Amino acid sequence: MTTKQAPSTLQKMGLDSPMALALHLPSRYEDETELFTIEEALSQGRFGSAQTQGLVIRNQVLFRPRRQMLVTIEDETATLQLRFLNFYPSQQKQMAVGAHIRVRGEVREGFQGPEIVHPTVKALAIDAPLPTSLTPVYPASAGVSQTVIRKAVAQALRDPSLKDSLAEFLPKKLMTELLPSNDWPSLQSAITYLHQPPADANTQALLERTDPAWRRVQFEELLAQQISLKRAHAIRRDRHAPSFAKPSTEQSLEASLLKALPFTLTAAQARVWSEIGHDLEKSFPMNRLLQGDVGSGKTVVAALAAARVMDHGYQAAVMAPTEILAEQHYLKMKEWFEPLGVRIAWLSGSLKAKEKRLAQEMIESGHAQLIVGTHALIQESVSFSKLGLAVIDEQHRFGVRQRLEIQQRLGSELFYCHQLMMSATPIPRTLAMTYYADLDVSVIDELPPGRKPITTKVVKATRRDEVIGGLQSWLSKGLQAYWVCPLIEESEVLQLQTAV
Repeated sequence: MTTKQAPSTLQKMGLDSPMALALHLPSRYEDETELFTIEEALSQGRFGSAQTQGLVIRNQVLFRPRRQMLVTIEDETATLQLRFLNFYPSQQKQMAVGAHIRVRGEVREGFQGPEIVHPTVKALAIDAPLPTSLTPVYPASAGVSQTVIRKAVAQALRDPSLKDSLAEFLPKKLMTELLPSNDWPSLQSAITYLHQPPADANTQALLERTDPAWRRVQFEELLAQQISLKRAHAIRRDRHAPSFAKPSTEQSLEASLLKALPFTLTAAQARVWSEIGHDLEKSFPMNRLLQGDVGSGKTVVAALAAARVMDHGYQAAVMAPTEILAEQHYLKMKEWFEPLGVRIAWLSGSLKAKEKRLAQEMIESGHAQLIVGTHALIQESVSFSKLGLAVIDEQHRFGVRQRLEIQQRLGSELFYCHQLMMSATPIPRTLAMTYYADLDVSVIDELPPGRKPITTKVVKATRRDEVIGGLQSWLSKGLQAYWVCPLIEESEVLQLQTAV
């Protein structure tokens, strides 16, 4: 009988293979290749990060004003104080009087003269050799020391399997043109260099991640991201979704909504609606991002998409990140659709249990054709009858887009609902093409007639009274204002502004 071995701390961090360790790149570097005497570290205005060494001549634990350990070291040139506000018995033993230690940290002026607070400490012989390369500092979790990670990475870099894992997979002809023209090393060379940069490496370029080795890795990461997103795009096209053709009758909900609107669509709205309508006719799920400033008319385009879906007997859901925004959508949709006989359900976390249960029953039975709400729509207790379209406003605020890829078995086939994401956050088209490669992007690039441009301002907390004075002036004219806070009441966990 064999017992299952518990995963190591490195394995819990996902560092469970030579490849994973090789790709666990440093977050910064420390230069331990240079050693200064204590006098050199202190003199000539040399206050900053420095490495020095000396003999421990004093080690004392004080309890005022708080528990701390003060260690004094000396060499033939001067003395230096080390201060530890948190320490273990093992550290007291390591830095006992008579021990020789090498320390690194930021030298600063303390109450009793120059000192280093919480330096990196190594117990070494006086003639211990210096490293020949910069020392990497890795992202780590509690209980994992840098020494453990460095040893594991060094061992991984010697693993023979890494040669195949880090092999170039782009065509050889392309790589022979790409690498020299950008002064990039091979991928394996770049990875090794970043883990073990030589002493003469450009430290600034390494820290700023502009070194050719970093550029090579960045290229690989961006390429992998694009390939994975394009793959997701291709996989989506293999999925089935209900096809919603444009209704031929003038009595359709879509046509009736267009007639009932108290305005005419702008050219940009009409163009975007044409793109979305074309997507809804396809037999694979739409996955489109709709961009446009506040007031540009994204909601009416979403309403037309919902109307198209409901014309075919399917449900449409509209979700927003805050109750205020969701309620605005609900009231607007209610104004447009209720006169046309559409049954609308409202679902938010603030509803009473009875109201919430009633809304859930309407959604599950299919009695509710259009559902508007907050993230409450994606709770496990909510089951749609026949969802054809999910509209997600400010989807980047949720981080749950995949959870809305609702699967439903209609007859013998598995179908996915169409998705329309909306955002008022301006995203340059090139960035959208990069970051949202799995999405199709539509932009409403003009405001309806009479709409004033939106002005966005960031105001410091010290000018809070000015903001309140401006609101008072606004409200005195009989106008409305919203003041949105991240929390209602104070939290012991989150230090955020509260409404109360």
